[in-house]
Amino acid sequence: MRLNLLCVGRLTLPYLNEGCTEFAGRLKRYLPFSITEIKEHKTGRKQDLQRIIATEGENREQRIPAGSFVIALDQRGKSLSSVQLSDLMSDHMVRSIPEWTLLIGGPYGLSESLRKRADLVLSLSAMTLTHQMARLLLLEQLYRCCTIIRNEPYHH
Repeated sequence: MRLNLLCVGRLTLPYLNEGCTEFAGRLKRYLPFSITEIKEHKTGRKQDLQRIIATEGENREQRIPAGSFVIALDQRGKSLSSVQLSDLMSDHMVRSIPEWTLLIGGPYGLSESLRKRADLVLSLSAMTLTHQMARLLLLEQLYRCCTIIRNEPYHH
């Protein structure tokens, strides 16, 4: 199985960049993994928000590979424990699902079309997280899934 992360914007805070680099490196030991960053559009005007969300959504939707299982991160999504997420990953590996594409919205969230396109809308927390912080937490959880599947001691 291959993992593709499609996210809006670059990591701007050094500690998040360092953490994401660390967990991406760990994750690559288990599965092929890539991150695609889509340009973040900024605005100070509220009337531009829906246009920006739609534009960012279209940019990501065009990059979703055919046959990929799509997971969109959204605080209103389904909550799964680390073990439940690893069970889903393991099941997809056994069923030969070729890849997961994981979507992280920008500072204004995900478009409704991306939520509808997703096979699973997943919540990392009921709390609001920055899109940069969500990336770090997601990478750690994906790494944790791999260690759970391989019955390694990282998850205790």
